[in-house]
Order: sequence, then structure tokens, then C-alpha cells
Amino acid sequence: MNTAPTAAPAPTLPTDGTDGPGGPGRQHARRFGLPIATALVMGNIIGGGIFLLPASVAPFGTISLVAFGVLTLGALALALVFGRLAHRHPMTGGPYVYAREAFGDFAGFLAAWSYWITAWVSNAALAVAAVGYLDVLVPLHGAKAATIGAALLIQWLPALANLAGTRYVGAVQLVATVLKFVPLLLVAVGGFFFFDSANLGPFRAGGESALGAVSASAAILLFSYLGVESAAVSAGEVRDPRRNVGRATVLGTLAAATLYLLTMVSVFGTVPHDALVSSSAPFADAVNLMFGGSWGGAAVACMALVSMVGALNGWTLLSAQTPYAAARDGLFPQVFTVKRRGVPTVGVLVTVVLASLLTVYNYTAGPSGVFEMLVLVTTFTATVPYLLSAAAQVYFLLSGRTDRVHPPRLVRDSVLALAAFGFSLWLVAGSGYAAVYQGVLFLFAGVLVYAWMSARKRATAARAAEAVNPAPEA
Repeated sequence: MNTAPTAAPAPTLPTDGTDGPGGPGRQHARRFGLPIATALVMGNIIGGGIFLLPASVAPFGTISLVAFGVLTLGALALALVFGRLAHRHPMTGGPYVYAREAFGDFAGFLAAWSYWITAWVSNAALAVAAVGYLDVLVPLHGAKAATIGAALLIQWLPALANLAGTRYVGAVQLVATVLKFVPLLLVAVGGFFFFDSANLGPFRAGGESALGAVSASAAILLFSYLGVESAAVSAGEVRDPRRNVGRATVLGTLAAATLYLLTMVSVFGTVPHDALVSSSAPFADAVNLMFGGSWGGAAVACMALVSMVGALNGWTLLSAQTPYAAARDGLFPQVFTVKRRGVPTVGVLVTVVLASLLTVYNYTAGPSGVFEMLVLVTTFTATVPYLLSAAAQVYFLLSGRTDRVHPPRLVRDSVLALAAFGFSLWLVAGSGYAAVYQGVLFLFAGVLVYAWMSARKRATAARAAEAVNPAPEA
């Protein structure tokens, strides 16, 4: 007897402002090919977190560069698993679709819920990172009230742009995307002309073991790889998804990893280790040391600030679309389906309020390490849909449902799925107790939401059945 839950038909989730298949304008929607799908993956991976991450992992020493290499291999394993899953289920939705198809509504809900948490916690982390570069332009001098106010303002401006409609979201995103790559390429290329190995500092600076340092720094660095699933999430919009999603995911991940590695090594070799550990704007510090004075750092700070606001702009929309899609399937409250000017307005408002409350809490709960704590929370919540996706692939392979998997690839796909699953578990272990504690609280709160939605769905179905077949009178 098969004890696995029977999954509902996997949904197709809209990402283009339509109402799904057959919705307005859907039949005329243009699908994008491999180059644009690759750019989508690379653009979503390279957000704003990279601008603060060199300073965040500097306390571990240059061993964090080893962690970056290990993380890249794990991210590629995940990319390949997402590619194989998209080959099997070439539809929009990504981890949500795979988990729901394999394990039923509850697993699909957990994937959607945890991905939503990851999105708005990432918003809080990006706002904290942006404050560090704002401090270069408008010195806040560490004043807590001013810092919190600036972080909240940086979160609410993109939210207001989203509420104004998708036209404004696109305009902000275009400018931010252009400016995002300027400081990264400047530091990645120019930094090697000013590289000094004396700046690298000790190989292992902390008191942890080598394995502990690699695990802890990799858990922080995972924040820079969020978005590896972008092509899989948008598979329904990709031309020939069985062929292009996997390729775009791997190519986009490799391109982002190359740029990341160049910038990380460049910053480590340009900024002295002691200064990098305490830096709130490492890219601005690197450019100042490269060219002298402060004008270069101020220009980089402006571009980095615009880039991070742009990343917040995109992630705010994404974090609103996730509950919108789940609400259409009855897994989130229906209020999240409310849209105006193409934007799920309730999702935007709920997202920015939750991110704002989390920002205030983390600034007031501890004197330092706010960005690192928020990043580690996203690491934990992001690994939930990754774990469910890898487990779904194992289920599809071992349950005999290999009708779309070529037999010679069965062993390879199984090894990749197990590697991706083990890699995700390793990241959870490296997140630390405090981050797992906050993440579990957020995750378990969703169980109550699911219970409420399931009860309402069953009651509605019972009333509908009774209306069709009323009970006989006594």
C-alpha cells in the first residue's frame, strides 16, 4: 500500500501579473529563451547582500574563501537538481510545485510559507546593509534611533514604489540593475592592481575549528546565492523549459560565482583585515584605498545604495507574489489575492510591516551583528524549500516515477539529489542556534495558518456537498 499523500494537481503560478492560464493577456505572453533566463538567474542571485558580506565573513579569516568554494559546489548541486525537477515539471512555481506534487498540500504550503519568510527577512537584512553605505554619505555615528529610522525608510520607499504599480517597479529595477554591476566590476577588476597579500590576515581568525569556521561562514554566504531557483520558479515563462531551465540555472550560478569570487578576493586583498572586520561599507573602503581620498568611496556608496534599494524593490514584489500564488490555491488567506495596478497590495503591506518589526526587534535585541543574524535566519528558512525540493527529487526517483528520467541518468540524479539534501542540512547546522530559533518560530507559526485554511476549506466543501445533496428530513 502506498502511504504517500495524494498530491493535488500542480498549479501554474502567475509571475507576470496575469491570472494564470487563460487569464487576460496570457495567450499573448512572450516567453524568454536561454540568454534571458540565464540573465534572470544571475540578476536575482546578485542582489545587494554582496556589498556587506566580505566584512561579515572577515572575522573567520581567509578560510571563508574556502567556504565560498564549498558553497559554490553546493549551489551548483542545487542548480542541477532544480534543472532536473524543471525537466520533469516544466511549470511556474519551483519548490512549491515540486513539494506539493510529491508530498501533498501541507509540504507545498511549507515550501511557500518558508520562501515567503525568506523574502521578507531578506528585505530586513538588505535594509540593514544599505544603512551601512548610507552612513558613508550621511554619517549616523551609530545613533540607534537614527539607524533604525533610516533602515525603516529604506524599506518603505520600495514598498511605496510597488504600491504605485508595476510600471514604477520596472523603472526602479532598470536603474538599479545597471548601477549594481558598476561597483562590483570596478572592485573585481581594479582591486587586483592594488592587491596586497599582507592585507589578507590570518587564515583562521576565530576560535572555531576549521570545519566550524567553514560551516559558519558558508551559512552567512548562502545569502549571496538566494535566487539560484529563479529559472525553476519561472519555468512556465521559459521557452523550452525542459532544456533551458537547467542550463540557465547552472550558467547563471557559475557567472554569479565568478563575479563573487573576484570581488571577495579583491576586497580581502585591498582592505587590511583589521579594518575589514569592522567595516560597514567594505566596497567603499576598498575603492578609497585604491584611488585615495573619499570621493571614490562616496560614489561607490551611492551606487551600492541604489542597488540595494533596487534589490529591495524586486524582493518586495516577489515576497508579495508568493502568498498571492498560494492564496489562489487556497493555501493562504484569500485577502492576499487582492491586486491593484498589477501588484498584490495586501502582500506588499504585510511584507513591509513584518520586515519593519523584525528590523526594530533585532536592532534593539542586541548591540551588534544585526545583518549577520538576519542573514542566518534567511539561511535557515531558505533551506526548507531547498530540502523539500531535493527530497521531492529523491521521491520521484525512488518511487518508480521515472517516466521522464532517462535510465542512464538515474544514478547521477540520485547522487545529486542526496548531495543537495546533505548540503542544505549542513547549512542549517551552520546557521547557529539563535538563527534556527527565530526561523523555527516563524516556520511553526505557519502550521496554525495551514490548520485554519484547511478547516475553512473542508467546511466550505462540506457546505457545498450538503447544498447539492441535502440530508433527508427525519
